[in-house]
Amino acid sequence: MQKKIWTKIRQWPESTLVLVLALIIGLFSGLAAVLLKVSIHYIKDLLTSHVNIQTESLTYFLLPGLGMLVTLVFVRYVVKDSISHGVTRVLQSISRDKSVIKPHNCYSSLLASALTIGFGGSVGAEAPIVYTGAAIGSNVGRKLGLNYRSVTLLVCCGAAAGIAGIFKAPLAGVLFCLEILLFNLTMGSILPLLVSTVTATVVSSLLLGTEVSFVSSPELFSIKNIPYYLLLGIVCGFVSLYFTRTTLFLEGRIKKIKNVYTRWAFSAVALGVLILVLPPLYGEGYSSLIALLNNNVEGAIGSLLYGSLNKNVWYIPLFFTAVLFVKVFAMSFTNAGGGVGGTFGPTLFMGGILGFIVARVINLSGFSVLPEANFALVGMAGLMAGVMQAPMTAIFLIAEVTGGYGLLVPLIVTSVCSYATIRNFEPYSIYTKRIAQSGELLTHDSDQAVLTLLKTSEVIERDFLTVMPQYTLEQLLQQVEKSRRNIFPVIDEKGALKGIVTLDDIRPIMFRKEKYNSVYVYELMHRPPGHIMIDERMDSVMKKFESSGAWNLPVLDDEYCYQGFVSKSRIFSAYREQLSQVSHE
Repeated sequence: MQKKIWTKIRQWPESTLVLVLALIIGLFSGLAAVLLKVSIHYIKDLLTSHVNIQTESLTYFLLPGLGMLVTLVFVRYVVKDSISHGVTRVLQSISRDKSVIKPHNCYSSLLASALTIGFGGSVGAEAPIVYTGAAIGSNVGRKLGLNYRSVTLLVCCGAAAGIAGIFKAPLAGVLFCLEILLFNLTMGSILPLLVSTVTATVVSSLLLGTEVSFVSSPELFSIKNIPYYLLLGIVCGFVSLYFTRTTLFLEGRIKKIKNVYTRWAFSAVALGVLILVLPPLYGEGYSSLIALLNNNVEGAIGSLLYGSLNKNVWYIPLFFTAVLFVKVFAMSFTNAGGGVGGTFGPTLFMGGILGFIVARVINLSGFSVLPEANFALVGMAGLMAGVMQAPMTAIFLIAEVTGGYGLLVPLIVTSVCSYATIRNFEPYSIYTKRIAQSGELLTHDSDQAVLTLLKTSEVIERDFLTVMPQYTLEQLLQQVEKSRRNIFPVIDEKGALKGIVTLDDIRPIMFRKEKYNSVYVYELMHRPPGHIMIDERMDSVMKKFESSGAWNLPVLDDEYCYQGFVSKSRIFSAYREQLSQVSHE
């Protein structure tokens, strides 16, 4: 019965099937987003509801590290796979793995991030829910045997639905996919994305209420403040550069500690100390952010610290400046120490703080009187536009999650300015920088996308008959008689390539019978104009063809054993096939 149902479903027109699946994926991704948010708050309340003043410092020092340890054990011994940096891994699956995401990712990132953040890890939940939604889309699409293009679209539907569900922001979910995940998108692909994001938003709103994610109290936009929003955009661009490069540097350095438990201990102690000194670093920090969006500076700092900081008007912006720059360290310690979380949340948190600092400093300096809540709200978009290099996502996400549509003009001004600033120094977002360094990043450029998707191992031709150096001319001619190719790789007993012989090499003597037993292959062979490694990137392969002028090059494995040949004609044929898949008609 079940097989009959699956058979009937597969017979539906592809466009209809994708729309139905987008709705289903939106439903489950929305439920996953709700479950993640509820789990984080439940764990946090369970652990901190009975904390008193005497034990508060010790509790907040120990909890994040304990959460990282529990997550580390769960990932290491239950999941047995790396699940950190969710958005980057989704990009890798599209670029390198033909949109294949393992089934466990439908739940593992959700559970791990709930533990990390619920215990107070200084990261965000958005990247894990993107990974969860993308995994749902990938596994549903592959279960039905859909092609790469359709599975990739469903992966993006799941990722978009994850964003929409956790923020109740359907348009931002679609734009997130347009700017960060998808390439060569057409209008035909937008409809499934809209179906999945609206479905996820409805599910989230029904279960969690229709209130916006970040309740704010913005003032009316004043056009005379545009120069200050421009300034905020430039500052956001430079802080985005700091965010991206410092994060990658810190995580790389910490992960050089080989023993995972030593790494955890170091990161846990470091994070605990930072939280003791700067309490807003605990958890996602959204409560402090919402307080700033409502001009409640005391609530953002904490009543115990606020009194001492309020003695000097400059202490508060200095305190938040410290929080701003140290947040990157707290986030990196959490992720490198075994926690699972993303940079999405910390970007929003730091952007809100940065906007507040800029407005407060200008107000204290007497240059103008700026609405600090407005600048905190716009700063969220500015930093997101710079760190993620996705200005449209930043503009509409912040407008949706804060209800700040009245500030659309400053959101645009600051986001575009931030994006333009960082692009002068850094061509890649924090999500794409690691992948770009390995040459596996898909882009909106069809040619580059196809070269990224093509694998050398998939275009190898193995119908070349081999010969050995000690073969006589007669033995070589016996292979020529059986072969349909004009190149003969020469290998030794271990399979290592020693050279090649072509028909042109033997044509002058191939009919001289007196030479049949006196001329050997090692006298006729010569070195090929180059060689290709079996795992070599296709852009590198094409450069070798161009520099050597050859039409065929031998392929070797890691031990330099012969595997076959790659020809230009085979690559061009594979290119045309792949282009038809990545070009969304």
